[in-house]
Amino acid sequence: MSDPSPALPEPNAFRLSLLYAVVFVEIGIAMPFMPVWLNALGLDATVIGALLALPIAIRIVATAPLVGLIDRGIAAPRILLAGSLVLAGTYVLMPTGAALGWPVLALLIALNAVAAAPLVPSIDYLTLGAVRRSRRLDYARIRMAGSIGFLLANFAGGAALGAMGERLAVPLLLTVLALIAAGVVATSRIAAPPVPPRHPEAGRPALPGVLWFSIGAAALIQSSHAAIYAFGSIHWSTHGIPAAWIGTLWAIGVASEILLFALIGRLPPRWRNPFALLALGGGAALLRAVGMAAFGDRLGPVIALQVLHGLTFGATQLGAMAAVSRFAPDGARGRAQGTVSSAGALASASATLMTGVAYQAGGGPLAFVLMAPLAGLGLCLVARAAQAARAFSLHSTTIVGHGAGQPD
Repeated sequence: MSDPSPALPEPNAFRLSLLYAVVFVEIGIAMPFMPVWLNALGLDATVIGALLALPIAIRIVATAPLVGLIDRGIAAPRILLAGSLVLAGTYVLMPTGAALGWPVLALLIALNAVAAAPLVPSIDYLTLGAVRRSRRLDYARIRMAGSIGFLLANFAGGAALGAMGERLAVPLLLTVLALIAAGVVATSRIAAPPVPPRHPEAGRPALPGVLWFSIGAAALIQSSHAAIYAFGSIHWSTHGIPAAWIGTLWAIGVASEILLFALIGRLPPRWRNPFALLALGGGAALLRAVGMAAFGDRLGPVIALQVLHGLTFGATQLGAMAAVSRFAPDGARGRAQGTVSSAGALASASATLMTGVAYQAGGGPLAFVLMAPLAGLGLCLVARAAQAARAFSLHSTTIVGHGAGQPD
């Protein structure tokens, strides 16, 4: 019997890339400059720390359930539109909330974090679905637009703060960017892949063991960035690396990530399966952690170590998405996508707490070297995932590079 459901339109790579770009431009302003705005309000450092930790805690608990709504029939574009509108509303109210007191500001930040939690995983869900339907598409090249947007936002945001001042520029820019994101979602007409119907008596499809091992591996490898994210700039500055070079070092890391996304499709297919990508990310993270502990106070070696970010972040991200695309069962793809984000947030938050204690006790070398066991454990889980995959019955698919979009 023929399938009565209407055929989906051919996926549009530009529209998906634009979604990544507008959301990551917003992230590229919020991540580095929200702490600056909170400090400009004159808040106590303890309050600022608590307000910055609040979104991380919310992301841990909220992402998987919110993105899992996709599996219950709520289309990903609707989640993106609602989230962007709530973001705009909370950003525009934050100056008033701050004037009323930090508890009101904390409530707005909490609502903001709930709205932001499902945005990137929802775009990943749409992109992976499009890649599975079309051989023309390449997840890495589409996702690259987000990294480019993030990098450009870092530079533009700094200039805007210098021109308008922190107290005005940050909430204004973020409100406008969230409204732009909502407009892009509303006008992009991106078709969400249909969710297969589920029998009322059937339970939720379980995520297979191979996917859990892959998600755990990705979370541990990504968490090994905690020391560099938290204390890299401080460590470099205290050892005499000029401020201009510190900004350049971060740009080198993002540029290497963009380069990987642009060129990954040229690698042989055997290098583009989930386990090869995760292993590349984990191996590079292990090398980077040891290298930062030994040479993190010298500009030349640090430049080379920052180039590894293309693998430590980029290859790990691609490996996690490849695992979701290959192993997540129909009816649980949204939950799988959200679980990747929640697990990564939990691991990174835990590693950041450990890093703070280590940096206070032994400085940068101790904090950086403690990231090596996280990468090593991630590699162990990659090996375990590859072993579990041999018993997995689904047909394999590649989501990065040529040949993407073959059906599972």
